Amino acid sequence: MDPVSRLGVVGCGLMGSGIAEVAARSGIDVLVAEATHDAAEAGRRRLTVSLDRGVRRGKLSEEQRDQALARLSFTHDLGDMADRQFVIEAVAENRDIKTDVIRALDKAVEDSAAILATNTSSIPIIDLAVATERPAQVIGMHFFNPVPVQQLVELIPALTTTEETVERARHLTQQLGKQAIQAPDRSGFVVNALLVPYLLSAVRMVEAGSAVPDDIDRGMELGCAHPMGPLRLLDLIGLDTAQAVAESMYEEFKEPLYAPPALLRRMVAAGHLGRKSGRGFYTYTA
Repeated sequence: MDPVSRLGVVGCGLMGSGIAEVAARSGIDVLVAEATHDAAEAGRRRLTVSLDRGVRRGKLSEEQRDQALARLSFTHDLGDMADRQFVIEAVAENRDIKTDVIRALDKAVEDSAAILATNTSSIPIIDLAVATERPAQVIGMHFFNPVPVQQLVELIPALTTTEETVERARHLTQQLGKQAIQAPDRSGFVVNALLVPYLLSAVRMVEAGSAVPDDIDRGMELGCAHPMGPLRLLDLIGLDTAQAVAESMYEEFKEPLYAPPALLRRMVAAGHLGRKSGRGFYTYTA
């Protein structure tokens, strides 16, 4: 199977910039799209800072950084994705926003065999696939944060997705130096179906006054050999993202363990989103 040489990434936040960086470092020409010119320029700066950090930490040479930057280009017009062989959307975890992006990409990408992938954490892939004229070439590719570090990608075919599309997505995963598992098209897939109830249970424990965040986290780190406790992990993921994932899972299954606790909703409403806002279950400095 021929490797992907022209990749599109829509969205340049934490996930989109991570996917774009890994692809550029893997030798792929990457076009990154953002909603506005200013957002695209912010994405360019975010990627440059990340690659510079890689040089300082000895993860890549200055030459490798410069080569990766040369493979990255930016736009605020989805029409520029016309020549892409494979496009991954990584916009906000919102069904309506993702549907609009996938529908627009379907019209913009000229190659009828090109694949449109969604980096959703929880939204059923079929809901996005049927919004296009190419449902056979729509697949979920769930990367994990931080993308340059985490090795897993969940591949989620919809009922309409062909086996050829799955194999092409698996091949791209290998190009990026990642490992794939195949997950069912059900909200939460494999990892979040197990992880989210655990994280929400930790929030409920704080909400009930049963334990403080540091004790909960150290208990799971020291007692269960977890590299990070559940509340620190929530702060890393982003409390707004965690709430969106939980809401999607609760909408599909109506299981109480998937319902976002009131404390989580209050923290999101207050803007206490975790690391990205400087405050969540812990306080962070720049």
